[in-house]
Amino acid sequence: MAEFRIAPDLVAAENDKRAAALKSDYEALGAALARRGVDIEAVTTKVSEFFVAVPSWGVGTGGTRFARFPGTGEPRGIFDKLDDCAVIQQLTRATPKVSLHIPWDKADPRELKAKGDALGLGFDAMNSNTFSDTPGQAHSYKFGSLSHVDAATRAQAVEHNIECIEIGKAIGSKALTVWIGDGSNFPGQSNFTRAFERYLASMADIYKALPDDWRLFSEHKMYEPAFYSTIVQDWGTNYLIAQTLGPKAQCLVDLGHHAPNTNIEMIVARLIQFGKLGGFHFNDSKYGDDDLDAGAIEPYRLFLVFNELVDAERRGVNDFNPAHMIDQSHNVTDPIESLISSANEIRRAYAQALIVDRNALADYQDANDALMASETLKRAYRADVEPILAEARRRAGGAVDPVATYRASGYRRKVAGERPASVGGSGGII
Repeated sequence: MAEFRIAPDLVAAENDKRAAALKSDYEALGAALARRGVDIEAVTTKVSEFFVAVPSWGVGTGGTRFARFPGTGEPRGIFDKLDDCAVIQQLTRATPKVSLHIPWDKADPRELKAKGDALGLGFDAMNSNTFSDTPGQAHSYKFGSLSHVDAATRAQAVEHNIECIEIGKAIGSKALTVWIGDGSNFPGQSNFTRAFERYLASMADIYKALPDDWRLFSEHKMYEPAFYSTIVQDWGTNYLIAQTLGPKAQCLVDLGHHAPNTNIEMIVARLIQFGKLGGFHFNDSKYGDDDLDAGAIEPYRLFLVFNELVDAERRGVNDFNPAHMIDQSHNVTDPIESLISSANEIRRAYAQALIVDRNALADYQDANDALMASETLKRAYRADVEPILAEARRRAGGAVDPVATYRASGYRRKVAGERPASVGGSGGII
């Protein structure tokens, strides 16, 4: 039996307040979907089985290049972070795994595993950090890590990634995500070809250390912290990396790391088609990075991404098992509330994609009926599937309204009294 951070009696009482309304809404939606040939119970079951990992770093307050304003009750370390992640899972029943970031979350693997087990949490992909320096490390990453001109610096970065694999093996993880900030800020600063060759050689050394049942996810990012060029700048380069390294290497798609107006859902389709879609970092962005909650800006795009995922699922694509993870920063919201919201929005997009009339869509596509093909997608997107999401949570022991229940619990106020407050602001992202 997992430990609960919020009293189950409070969750039950909050659910009782909303039980009659949910029953009515669920039955009404079920009747509406039945007229369209959709079984609401089948959709609810699929939604109940869909999970997304939460990032350990996401339960702390984020920041920008200019400042960070600490929040109340911030976690003091990985074990506080796991407590907060357990709250998200308790209320949403959608986030049973946590993705760790080393060295931020470095601790005795036995203690990590014991804490996770006590809270009913598992561990998803490990994340390495060679984009910032750790006190006491021999070589700085100011001018790169896996692609650095200095062999000793590259070796240090490779060794760190192998350490992440070893920690992950001890706690039950099955993947390593590698994102680097390597690149250049001035034309001529770096030789594009030689830098990429060094990166590929370093990644090959990491790849050799992967257990047989692990995957290696490479993540692309157009810019930042390098503002002229980055080593892994787009999905094409990412695909080349995965192809070069081998079958255990796949591409991770972060929704916030693309040029404006990029067709992300088509990138997803291409990577699925050629067997290199490893997974996602879900978030949203308006201008250029990934610091907003999933679905906050472009919920239709999130739906279109899931439309491709459900299409692949229905077609029975071989070895189709993308990892679903959230990666976002929270500067002005309670991080727990934002992660609850994002988990809910991701499941919402999945539920909407499940009710797309695939036969009608295929017919309209074959007839070159652009308008009706688009309308078929929009019909599913416009559907209010909240009763399905709420019912899936309720049946699994979660909260019908997780944010309202979280606020009613006073959890943030409670941990604020237990955890020393951060004093003053600071520059830079945590």
